[in-house]
Amino acid sequence: MQLFDWIILLTTLLFIVIYGVWKTKGSKNVEDFILGNNETPWHVVGLSVMATQASAITFLSTPGQAYHDGMGFVQFYFGLPIAMVLICATFIPIYHKYKVYTAYEYLEKRFDLKTRSLAAVLFLVQRGLGTGLTIYAPAIILSAILGWNLTYMNIFIGISVIIYTFSGGTKAVNVTQKQQMFVIMSGMFITFFLILHYLPNDMTFSSALHIAGANDKMNIVDFSFDPEQKYTFWSGITGGFFLALAYFGTDQSQVGRYLSGKSVRESQMGLIMNGLLKVPMQFFILLTGVMVFVFFQFNPVPLNFNPNNKTVIENSKYKKEYQALENKLNALSEDKKVINLLYIDQLNQDYDNPTLRKELVALSNKEKDLRDRAKDIITKADPDSETNDKDYVFFHFVLNYLPKGLIGLLLAVILSAAMSSTASGLSALASTTAIDIYKRNLKTEKSETHYLNATKFFTLMWGVIAILFACIGTLFENLIQLVNIIGSIFYGTVLGIFLVGFYIKKVQSQAVFYSAVISQITIFIIYYFAIFIYPSGEEKLGYLWLNFIGALLTIILSVLIQMVVPKKEIAVEGE
Repeated sequence: MQLFDWIILLTTLLFIVIYGVWKTKGSKNVEDFILGNNETPWHVVGLSVMATQASAITFLSTPGQAYHDGMGFVQFYFGLPIAMVLICATFIPIYHKYKVYTAYEYLEKRFDLKTRSLAAVLFLVQRGLGTGLTIYAPAIILSAILGWNLTYMNIFIGISVIIYTFSGGTKAVNVTQKQQMFVIMSGMFITFFLILHYLPNDMTFSSALHIAGANDKMNIVDFSFDPEQKYTFWSGITGGFFLALAYFGTDQSQVGRYLSGKSVRESQMGLIMNGLLKVPMQFFILLTGVMVFVFFQFNPVPLNFNPNNKTVIENSKYKKEYQALENKLNALSEDKKVINLLYIDQLNQDYDNPTLRKELVALSNKEKDLRDRAKDIITKADPDSETNDKDYVFFHFVLNYLPKGLIGLLLAVILSAAMSSTASGLSALASTTAIDIYKRNLKTEKSETHYLNATKFFTLMWGVIAILFACIGTLFENLIQLVNIIGSIFYGTVLGIFLVGFYIKKVQSQAVFYSAVISQITIFIIYYFAIFIYPSGEEKLGYLWLNFIGALLTIILSVLIQMVVPKKEIAVEGE
């Protein structure tokens, strides 16, 4: 980090915070604070929806995911465009018809208070965890690589977000996310083209893709029906569809973005924009990770990208054993460089040499074996060390190979993304707590000013809780997977409640409430026995299927329970 990097970083972050406060200070009432007075144009809705989902985890973890496992993760998003169409056709018109502040208000109008409260509580649990994680993820990576204090990083990110979210609510979130998306995508595009520039001079983009393909990094679509495979076309188009439907249709952090739209049409256009751009954006981020992999075929690569593990080894009795593996990897890197240059030369002559391809694969397998042995040594040196280094790959490249100034910009990208997702999370947590829990259970009527102040207080409260959670969090195998696993555990049940409310008129409150409780308990059990207790790569069920199972189970159980409970007149007819 040079002085210029610090200037770029601090100027960007200060601008976002000050701009957010300046543009949105002085909310007059709850509607203004939570819904932005319904003044948000469609393109801002679209950018805000994209920025909410594109957290720092996306830009730290996704390239590392592609570096290790290739492009297959993009299948996770295949169901998203279909989900956007369904939400535009059903969810948005209903939310606007009932003029709700939060998605969960609708559930009381359709069912009853306890069903609304159950959905709101499930949301608060999973989004509270997720918001803490959006702070923790960049903080732990930056603290490990740059040597910054982790606790101070958590507090800095959290307080920065609290300042403008507390000041302007939803409107502040929306106006700052425009700037954040500009910073984020500018930084990623510049980085991508710099990687291509750093590749050997006679190497074309097509040759880079060939090298990636020879190492099984370009297997984009997998039509396997194996339930143990995390990412396949079928899990993406079903489990990914249900996850996207639940996240964008029932998660207040997203619902709040498009409820602030000027009209039903403006909200719909914003979501369609997200549906059209999200898959290409994720494809591009994954491709950036693949290009980082190609770059390291010609440049030195560490045995483990997590710098903490290097420190652990240096202070252990396994130092020489680890150094021996490093020497082997250095020799292997030279062999890789030679073979890859030969392979490029053959490609330039329009000949894809199968012998050289086999040698590339063999060298990659040897490198993987060395990395696995290194992980075993790290574990012996310190059993509590996190040996999985996917989340550190991209930033290792950024710090060691990007020119002065761009390091500051990429740091700004990561912190801007963290602030963007955290702000949306805090706004949603505060509005849900204020409207669905606090206001709904008050015995006496209060003034608009009282509820506005209460919502601001809950913004501050959830901000502190998120910071505390971030300070005690632990690193998982892969951060982007952890975020999606947390969502998959809860989203299916909540989505099932909404789908019953929208489409199955005969089901009443008692049936849907008990079906949701049973479904959520069942998902906890399935997750524990089919996923949690197994080491990485040995799970008996891909976590995306939890969304499909939770939603389907809630729907089926509600219909079956309704058949045996006494029938009552529904207070508000379902859609």
